[in-house]
This record gives sequence, C-alpha cells and structure tokens, in this order.
Amino acid sequence: MVSEYGDALRGKVIIDITNPVNADFTGFVTPDGSSGAQEIAKAAPAVAHVVKAFNTLFSHVLAGGPAEGRPLDVFIAGDDAQAKTRVSAFIESLGLRPMDIGQLPMARTLENAVLLQLGLVAHSVKHTNFALSVSILS
Repeated sequence: MVSEYGDALRGKVIIDITNPVNADFTGFVTPDGSSGAQEIAKAAPAVAHVVKAFNTLFSHVLAGGPAEGRPLDVFIAGDDAQAKTRVSAFIESLGLRPMDIGQLPMARTLENAVLLQLGLVAHSVKHTNFALSVSILS
C-alpha cells in the first residue's frame, strides 16, 4: 500500500498511470465520483503529490514516439503546481507534449477517456494503434 511508505514519500511526486476499469470495461472499480489517482492520493501521505499522467496512451504507441512528426500528447491532472511542472518537464524530456487539464478530480475524466478508447477499439477502430490528441487550430 502507498501509505506504508510514509516519510519516504516526503516531497515526492507519484505519477498515477492506472486505469481502474471493471472486468467488462463498462465502468470503474473506484467509488463513484472518484478516480484511481484520488484514491492513491487518499492513501498516500500528505507530503506526497499525485499527478495523473500517461494513462491515455497505449504502451506500444508511447514506445513508438512521435506520430506524423508531432509529439504525442500526455494529459496530466494534479493539485500541486510544482509537481505538475516537474511531471511536464519529464514528459517533455521524452519528446512528448504535456497537456494540463486541471486539478486532480479531472483524473476521472482521463479515466473516462480510456473507456472512450476501449469503445473505439471494440466498435470502430478495431485496433490500439492510435492516440488521443489535441489539435490547436489557431
């Protein structure tokens, strides 16, 4: 359990990459209105900072690097600005583009985005060789 690490997590950033979906991929195993990241934050000592990131990228897509000459987008959510800055710098060091979507409760939105991806795999795209991204038009 995260709580067992106590002071060892002082000032550390915990990056939550999980997708706590249920067995039939129709919902979550976390309590209603919560997210995996929020549950980790509850269990972690207050001296640690949880940032949700990387959960919307399939591992082989992430390993493949930029797509069509553009860095992949990594959506992040967290309550601590410094922690998000550190995670963003790490993401950029990997040649990826961090996209901050707000506070930690937005982690639930990122987990819902995974349900969207799983729906695409099941019903229209039929494979996992894609990524969600943002196209800035102006």
